[in-house]
Amino acid sequence: MSFTPRLEIYPERIKANARSIIEFCHSRGINVACVTKVTCAHPRVVKALESAGADMLADSRLENLKAIRQTGTHLPLMLLRIPTPSRSDEAVRFADISLTSSIETTRALSAAATKMNKQHQVILMVDVGDLREGIWPDQINKIVREMMVLPYLQLIGLGTNLACYGGVIPTTEKMQMLIDLRNECRTWTGLPLPILCGGNSANLPLLYSGGMPQEINLLRIGETILLGRNVIDRSAWPNTRQDTFRLVAEVVELERKPSIPIGQRGQDAFGGTPQFVDRGIRQRAICNIGRQDVVVDNLEPQDPGMIILGGSSDHLIVDVEDAASSIQPGTEIAFYPGYGALLAASTSPYVQKIVVED
Repeated sequence: MSFTPRLEIYPERIKANARSIIEFCHSRGINVACVTKVTCAHPRVVKALESAGADMLADSRLENLKAIRQTGTHLPLMLLRIPTPSRSDEAVRFADISLTSSIETTRALSAAATKMNKQHQVILMVDVGDLREGIWPDQINKIVREMMVLPYLQLIGLGTNLACYGGVIPTTEKMQMLIDLRNECRTWTGLPLPILCGGNSANLPLLYSGGMPQEINLLRIGETILLGRNVIDRSAWPNTRQDTFRLVAEVVELERKPSIPIGQRGQDAFGGTPQFVDRGIRQRAICNIGRQDVVVDNLEPQDPGMIILGGSSDHLIVDVEDAASSIQPGTEIAFYPGYGALLAASTSPYVQKIVVED
Protein backbone atom coordinates (compact mmCIF):
# COMPACT_ATOMS: atom_id res chain seq x y z
CA MET A 1 0.00 0.00 0.00
CA SER A 2 1.32 3.45 -0.95
CA PHE A 3 1.27 6.26 1.56
CA THR A 4 2.76 9.72 1.77
CA PRO A 5 5.30 11.12 1.63
CA ARG A 6 6.58 8.86 -1.13
CA LEU A 7 9.22 9.00 -3.82
CA GLU A 8 8.03 7.54 -7.11
CA ILE A 9 10.78 6.04 -9.27
CA TYR A 10 10.29 5.47 -13.01
CA PRO A 11 13.02 3.00 -14.04
CA GLU A 12 12.09 2.76 -17.74
CA ARG A 13 12.44 6.53 -18.09
CA ILE A 14 15.80 6.38 -16.30
CA LYS A 15 16.89 3.55 -18.59
CA ALA A 16 15.99 5.60 -21.67
CA ASN A 17 17.99 8.58 -20.36
CA ALA A 18 20.95 6.36 -19.56
CA ARG A 19 20.93 4.70 -22.98
CA SER A 20 20.83 8.08 -24.73
CA ILE A 21 23.79 9.49 -22.78
CA ILE A 22 25.86 6.31 -22.80
CA GLU A 23 25.49 5.99 -26.58
CA PHE A 24 26.43 9.66 -26.96
CA CYS A 25 29.58 9.18 -24.87
CA HIS A 26 30.53 5.90 -26.55
CA SER A 27 30.27 7.55 -29.96
CA ARG A 28 33.04 9.89 -28.81
CA GLY A 29 35.29 7.25 -27.29
CA ILE A 30 34.30 7.77 -23.66
CA ASN A 31 33.21 5.07 -21.21
CA VAL A 32 30.60 5.88 -18.57
CA ALA A 33 30.64 5.09 -14.88
CA CYS A 34 26.97 5.51 -13.94
CA VAL A 35 26.64 7.06 -10.49
CA THR A 36 23.96 5.63 -8.20
CA LYS A 37 24.54 7.63 -5.00
CA VAL A 38 21.65 10.13 -5.35
CA THR A 39 19.19 7.22 -5.11
CA CYS A 40 21.18 5.33 -2.46
CA ALA A 41 21.77 2.66 -5.10
CA HIS A 42 18.11 1.70 -5.33
CA PRO A 43 18.09 -1.78 -6.92
CA ARG A 44 15.69 -0.86 -9.72
CA VAL A 45 17.79 2.16 -10.62
CA VAL A 46 20.90 -0.03 -10.62
CA LYS A 47 19.17 -2.52 -12.92
CA ALA A 48 18.04 0.27 -15.26
CA LEU A 49 21.58 1.64 -15.58
CA GLU A 50 23.09 -1.79 -16.08
CA SER A 51 20.59 -2.75 -18.78
CA ALA A 52 21.16 0.59 -20.54
CA GLY A 53 24.81 -0.30 -21.19
CA ALA A 54 26.77 1.21 -18.28
CA ASP A 55 30.49 0.40 -18.39
CA MET A 56 30.75 0.47 -14.62
CA LEU A 57 28.72 1.55 -11.59
CA ALA A 58 29.93 4.14 -9.10
CA ASP A 59 28.88 5.26 -5.64
CA SER A 60 30.27 7.26 -2.74
CA ARG A 61 29.08 4.99 0.06
CA LEU A 62 30.54 1.60 0.87
CA GLU A 63 27.12 0.48 2.11
CA ASN A 64 25.69 1.17 -1.33
CA LEU A 65 28.51 -0.62 -3.12
CA LYS A 66 27.94 -3.63 -0.87
CA ALA A 67 24.26 -3.62 -1.83
CA ILE A 68 25.14 -3.36 -5.54
CA ARG A 69 27.64 -6.21 -5.20
CA GLN A 70 24.91 -8.37 -3.67
CA THR A 71 22.74 -7.91 -6.77
CA GLY A 72 25.21 -10.12 -8.61
CA THR A 73 26.25 -7.48 -11.13
CA HIS A 74 29.23 -8.28 -13.30
CA LEU A 75 30.09 -4.63 -13.89
CA PRO A 76 33.17 -3.10 -12.24
CA LEU A 77 32.33 -1.01 -9.15
CA MET A 78 33.99 2.33 -8.41
CA LEU A 79 34.20 4.00 -5.01
CA LEU A 80 33.85 7.73 -5.63
CA ARG A 81 34.48 9.16 -2.18
CA ILE A 82 38.08 8.94 -1.03
CA PRO A 83 38.15 5.98 1.37
CA THR A 84 39.22 6.40 4.97
CA PRO A 85 42.18 4.30 6.12
CA SER A 86 39.96 2.75 8.80
CA ARG A 87 37.63 1.30 6.15
CA SER A 88 40.24 0.31 3.59
CA ASP A 89 39.37 -3.40 4.01
CA GLU A 90 35.76 -2.70 2.99
CA ALA A 91 36.88 -0.52 0.11
CA VAL A 92 38.97 -3.35 -1.32
CA ARG A 93 36.24 -5.92 -0.65
CA PHE A 94 33.35 -4.06 -2.30
CA ALA A 95 35.02 -1.83 -4.90
CA ASP A 96 37.17 -2.76 -7.86
CA ILE A 97 38.43 0.80 -8.32
CA SER A 98 38.96 3.56 -5.75
CA LEU A 99 39.56 7.25 -6.30
CA THR A 100 42.36 8.38 -4.02
CA SER A 101 44.43 11.47 -3.32
CA SER A 102 46.19 10.57 -0.06
CA ILE A 103 49.32 8.45 0.07
CA GLU A 104 48.41 7.36 3.61
CA THR A 105 45.04 6.03 2.45
CA THR A 106 46.63 4.44 -0.59
CA ARG A 107 49.09 2.60 1.66
CA ALA A 108 46.14 1.34 3.71
CA LEU A 109 44.41 0.12 0.55
CA SER A 110 47.59 -1.68 -0.47
CA ALA A 111 47.85 -3.35 2.95
CA ALA A 112 44.21 -4.46 2.77
CA ALA A 113 44.62 -5.79 -0.76
CA THR A 114 47.77 -7.66 0.25
CA LYS A 115 45.96 -9.26 3.17
CA MET A 116 43.14 -10.38 0.85
CA ASN A 117 45.51 -11.40 -1.94
CA LYS A 118 43.40 -9.24 -4.25
CA GLN A 119 44.57 -6.71 -6.83
CA HIS A 120 42.98 -3.29 -6.29
CA GLN A 121 42.92 -0.52 -8.88
CA VAL A 122 43.16 3.17 -8.07
CA ILE A 123 42.76 6.42 -9.97
CA LEU A 124 44.80 9.29 -8.57
CA MET A 125 42.70 12.45 -8.28
CA VAL A 126 44.34 15.74 -9.24
CA ASP A 127 42.94 19.16 -8.34
CA VAL A 128 42.91 21.40 -11.42
CA GLY A 129 41.12 24.28 -9.73
CA ASP A 130 37.78 23.35 -8.13
CA LEU A 131 39.47 22.94 -4.73
CA ARG A 132 37.69 19.81 -3.65
CA GLU A 133 39.57 16.49 -3.60
CA GLY A 134 42.83 15.90 -5.43
CA ILE A 135 46.53 16.42 -4.99
CA TRP A 136 48.00 19.70 -6.16
CA PRO A 137 49.74 19.22 -9.54
CA ASP A 138 53.21 19.99 -8.19
CA GLN A 139 52.96 16.95 -5.89
CA ILE A 140 52.16 14.41 -8.58
CA ASN A 141 55.72 13.23 -9.26
CA LYS A 142 56.33 12.41 -5.60
CA ILE A 143 52.95 10.73 -5.01
CA VAL A 144 53.00 8.60 -8.17
CA ARG A 145 56.50 7.34 -7.46
CA GLU A 146 55.36 6.20 -4.00
CA MET A 147 52.16 4.62 -5.27
CA MET A 148 53.72 2.62 -8.09
CA VAL A 149 55.74 0.41 -5.74
CA LEU A 150 52.90 -0.50 -3.37
CA PRO A 151 52.01 -4.21 -3.54
CA TYR A 152 48.65 -5.42 -4.87
CA LEU A 153 47.87 -1.87 -5.99
CA GLN A 154 47.51 -0.90 -9.64
CA LEU A 155 47.54 2.79 -10.55
CA ILE A 156 45.44 2.83 -13.72
CA GLY A 157 45.20 6.55 -14.40
CA LEU A 158 44.44 10.08 -13.31
CA GLY A 159 41.16 11.81 -12.64
CA THR A 160 39.77 15.16 -11.65
CA ASN A 161 36.57 16.72 -10.39
CA LEU A 162 35.02 20.04 -11.39
CA ALA A 163 31.79 21.99 -10.80
CA CYS A 164 31.09 20.42 -7.40
CA TYR A 165 32.63 22.56 -4.67
CA GLY A 166 34.00 25.60 -6.45
CA GLY A 167 31.63 25.52 -9.42
CA VAL A 168 34.58 25.64 -11.84
CA ILE A 169 33.30 24.72 -15.31
CA PRO A 170 35.22 22.06 -17.25
CA THR A 171 37.08 23.50 -20.22
CA THR A 172 39.43 22.20 -22.88
CA GLU A 173 42.28 23.86 -21.00
CA LYS A 174 41.42 22.09 -17.73
CA MET A 175 41.25 18.75 -19.50
CA GLN A 176 44.56 19.42 -21.22
CA MET A 177 46.14 20.01 -17.81
CA LEU A 178 45.13 16.49 -16.83
CA ILE A 179 46.44 15.07 -20.09
CA ASP A 180 49.78 16.85 -19.72
CA LEU A 181 50.18 15.59 -16.16
CA ARG A 182 49.46 12.03 -17.29
CA ASN A 183 52.03 12.34 -20.07
CA GLU A 184 54.63 13.61 -17.60
CA CYS A 185 53.90 10.68 -15.29
CA ARG A 186 54.32 8.25 -18.16
CA THR A 187 57.73 9.74 -18.88
CA TRP A 188 58.83 9.57 -15.22
CA THR A 189 57.54 6.12 -14.43
CA GLY A 190 56.98 4.12 -17.60
CA LEU A 191 53.47 3.30 -16.38
CA PRO A 192 50.82 3.15 -19.14
CA LEU A 193 48.16 4.98 -17.06
CA PRO A 194 45.45 4.20 -19.63
CA ILE A 195 42.54 5.90 -17.81
CA LEU A 196 41.89 9.64 -17.88
CA CYS A 197 38.70 10.39 -15.96
CA GLY A 198 37.82 13.95 -16.86
CA GLY A 199 35.01 14.49 -14.37
CA ASN A 200 31.25 14.18 -14.03
CA SER A 201 27.99 15.30 -15.62
CA ALA A 202 29.41 18.85 -15.81
CA ASN A 203 31.75 17.65 -18.56
CA LEU A 204 28.94 16.71 -20.95
CA PRO A 205 28.43 20.24 -22.37
CA LEU A 206 32.13 20.36 -23.25
CA LEU A 207 31.82 16.97 -24.93
CA TYR A 208 28.66 18.06 -26.74
CA SER A 209 30.36 21.19 -28.08
CA GLY A 210 33.31 19.22 -29.45
CA GLY A 211 35.80 20.71 -27.00
CA MET A 212 36.71 17.52 -25.13
CA PRO A 213 40.20 16.26 -26.00
CA GLN A 214 40.11 12.72 -27.33
CA GLU A 215 42.52 11.47 -24.64
CA ILE A 216 39.77 11.78 -21.99
CA ASN A 217 38.16 8.33 -21.93
CA LEU A 218 36.03 8.04 -18.78
CA LEU A 219 33.31 10.19 -17.17
CA ARG A 220 31.30 9.67 -13.98
CA ILE A 221 27.68 10.52 -14.85
CA GLY A 222 24.84 10.71 -12.36
CA GLU A 223 22.52 13.73 -12.42
CA THR A 224 22.24 14.16 -16.18
CA ILE A 225 21.17 10.53 -16.53
CA LEU A 226 18.87 10.39 -13.53
CA LEU A 227 17.24 13.81 -13.84
CA GLY A 228 17.89 14.72 -17.47
CA ARG A 229 19.57 17.99 -16.57
CA ASN A 230 22.57 19.97 -17.81
CA VAL A 231 24.23 20.50 -14.43
CA ILE A 232 25.86 23.77 -15.48
CA ASP A 233 22.51 25.59 -15.66
CA ARG A 234 19.91 22.85 -14.90
CA SER A 235 18.34 23.15 -18.34
CA ALA A 236 16.91 20.00 -19.94
CA TRP A 237 19.58 17.82 -21.55
CA PRO A 238 18.86 16.84 -25.19
CA ASN A 239 17.03 13.54 -25.73
CA THR A 240 16.28 12.96 -22.03
CA ARG A 241 13.24 13.09 -19.77
CA GLN A 242 12.99 15.15 -16.60
CA ASP A 243 10.01 13.25 -15.10
CA THR A 244 12.05 10.30 -13.87
CA PHE A 245 11.12 10.86 -10.20
CA ARG A 246 8.13 12.37 -8.42
CA LEU A 247 7.85 13.26 -4.77
CA VAL A 248 4.28 13.06 -3.49
CA ALA A 249 3.04 14.64 -0.26
CA GLU A 250 -0.41 14.96 1.29
CA VAL A 251 -2.27 18.09 2.37
CA VAL A 252 -2.88 18.08 6.14
CA GLU A 253 -4.21 21.63 6.47
CA LEU A 254 -5.84 24.12 4.08
CA GLU A 255 -6.46 27.69 5.19
CA ARG A 256 -6.67 31.22 3.76
CA LYS A 257 -4.03 33.32 5.47
CA PRO A 258 -2.01 36.52 4.94
CA SER A 259 1.24 36.30 3.00
CA ILE A 260 3.26 38.16 5.65
CA PRO A 261 3.69 36.88 9.24
CA ILE A 262 2.11 39.10 11.88
CA GLY A 263 4.21 40.23 14.83
CA GLN A 264 7.83 40.91 15.73
CA ARG A 265 10.10 38.47 13.91
CA GLY A 266 13.47 36.87 14.68
CA GLN A 267 15.18 33.81 13.24
CA ASP A 268 13.33 30.73 12.06
CA ALA A 269 13.90 27.22 13.45
CA PHE A 270 16.99 26.77 11.28
CA GLY A 271 18.67 30.05 12.20
CA GLY A 272 17.65 31.85 9.02
CA THR A 273 15.79 35.10 8.50
CA PRO A 274 13.17 34.35 5.84
CA GLN A 275 11.88 37.00 3.44
CA PHE A 276 8.23 37.17 2.38
CA VAL A 277 6.37 38.49 -0.66
CA ASP A 278 3.06 40.17 0.05
CA ARG A 279 0.52 38.54 -2.26
CA GLY A 280 -2.42 39.36 0.00
CA ILE A 281 -4.73 36.76 1.49
CA ARG A 282 -4.01 33.40 -0.16
CA GLN A 283 -5.02 29.79 0.18
CA ARG A 284 -2.15 27.89 1.74
CA ALA A 285 -1.71 24.14 2.02
CA ILE A 286 0.47 22.46 4.60
CA CYS A 287 1.89 19.12 3.42
CA ASN A 288 3.32 16.21 5.39
CA ILE A 289 6.95 16.55 4.38
CA GLY A 290 9.66 18.86 5.66
CA ARG A 291 13.34 19.67 5.89
CA GLN A 292 14.08 16.42 7.71
CA ASP A 293 13.11 14.60 4.52
CA VAL A 294 13.88 16.89 1.61
CA VAL A 295 15.50 20.14 0.44
CA VAL A 296 12.29 22.14 0.18
CA ASP A 297 13.82 24.87 -1.99
CA ASN A 298 14.85 22.23 -4.53
CA LEU A 299 11.31 21.07 -5.37
CA GLU A 300 9.24 22.06 -8.39
CA PRO A 301 5.46 21.59 -8.10
CA GLN A 302 4.03 19.52 -10.93
CA ASP A 303 1.16 22.02 -11.04
CA PRO A 304 2.73 25.29 -12.28
CA GLY A 305 0.02 27.27 -10.49
CA MET A 306 1.42 26.30 -7.09
CA ILE A 307 4.18 28.17 -5.27
CA ILE A 308 6.40 26.66 -2.58
CA LEU A 309 6.60 29.16 0.25
CA GLY A 310 8.95 27.31 2.59
CA GLY A 311 9.05 24.59 5.18
CA SER A 312 9.85 23.54 8.72
CA SER A 313 11.25 20.25 9.98
CA ASP A 314 8.02 18.37 9.31
CA HIS A 315 5.87 20.56 7.07
CA LEU A 316 5.97 22.05 3.59
CA ILE A 317 3.93 25.21 2.98
CA VAL A 318 2.52 25.68 -0.53
CA ASP A 319 0.48 28.53 -2.01
CA VAL A 320 -2.36 26.75 -3.85
CA GLU A 321 -4.53 29.79 -4.62
CA ASP A 322 -4.00 29.31 -8.36
CA ALA A 323 -3.86 25.50 -8.40
CA ALA A 324 -5.34 23.86 -11.48
CA SER A 325 -7.51 21.49 -9.47
CA SER A 326 -9.45 21.64 -6.21
CA ILE A 327 -7.33 21.09 -3.10
CA GLN A 328 -8.66 19.60 0.13
CA PRO A 329 -7.10 18.02 3.23
CA GLY A 330 -6.05 14.58 2.03
CA THR A 331 -5.28 15.75 -1.52
CA GLU A 332 -1.94 14.51 -2.85
CA ILE A 333 0.41 17.10 -4.33
CA ALA A 334 3.29 16.02 -6.58
CA PHE A 335 6.68 17.66 -7.03
CA TYR A 336 9.66 17.08 -9.30
CA PRO A 337 12.82 16.91 -7.15
CA GLY A 338 16.11 18.51 -8.06
CA TYR A 339 19.40 16.82 -7.21
CA GLY A 340 19.54 17.93 -3.58
CA ALA A 341 15.88 17.11 -2.97
CA LEU A 342 16.25 13.66 -4.56
CA LEU A 343 19.35 12.91 -2.50
CA ALA A 344 17.60 13.82 0.75
CA ALA A 345 14.35 12.01 -0.07
CA SER A 346 16.26 8.88 -1.11
CA THR A 347 18.15 8.93 2.16
CA SER A 348 15.21 9.67 4.46
CA PRO A 349 13.69 6.55 6.08
CA TYR A 350 10.43 8.50 6.42
CA VAL A 351 9.88 8.70 2.64
CA GLN A 352 8.46 5.56 1.05
CA LYS A 353 10.14 4.51 -2.21
CA ILE A 354 7.72 3.25 -4.87
CA VAL A 355 8.66 1.87 -8.29
CA VAL A 356 6.24 2.87 -11.05
CA GLU A 357 6.28 0.77 -14.22
CA ASP A 358 5.35 2.55 -17.42
